[in-house]
Amino acid sequence: DFIIKACALALQAVPDCNAVWAGDRVLRFKASDVAVAVAIEGGLFTPVLRDADKKTLSALSAEMKDLAARARTRKLAPQEYQGGSFAISNLGMMGSENFDAVINPPHAAILAVGAGIKTPVVLKDGTVGVANVMSMTLSVDHRVIDGALGAELLKAIIENLENPMAMLA
Repeated sequence: DFIIKACALALQAVPDCNAVWAGDRVLRFKASDVAVAVAIEGGLFTPVLRDADKKTLSALSAEMKDLAARARTRKLAPQEYQGGSFAISNLGMMGSENFDAVINPPHAAILAVGAGIKTPVVLKDGTVGVANVMSMTLSVDHRVIDGALGAELLKAIIENLENPMAMLA
C-alpha cells in the first residue's frame, strides 16, 4: 500500500513520467492511475487503482484487496484492468530479492519490487546497524521516459518510501 501511494505521489511530483506512448505521440495524464500486477492461474491481471495519489493508505489497501481477490477469480470488469500509465510488480512477497519487470503496454513504466532483506548498513552517526533493505528496479519505455527522467521518478519514489509519515496525510 505504501509502495502504491509512493508511486502515485511520485507521478505527481514528476508529471512528465505520468504518460503513455500512443502510437505516434506521448499522451500525458493528470491523474495518477497505478496498476498492480496480480498473478492468476495461467497469466496476470493488472488492476488499476484510479487517482491513487488522492486516496488514503487505508482506502488503497481495501481497494487493492478487493481488486486482487476479484482478479484471482476473473471477475474484474475491463475498465478495472485497462488504463493507467504506471505499474508495480512485487515478487518480493514471493521471496525474490530482485528482478526486472517487463513493461505492460500502454504503460510507460513498471517498478519491480524485491523482498525486504535484513542488511548491515552504515547509519547516519557512522555506526553499523541492521535495516530492512528492498531492491526496486524501474523499467521505462524510452519513447516516453528517458533514463534521466526515469531516475528522477525513482528518486521521488524512494524519497516517499523513506518518509512514510508524509504519505499519511
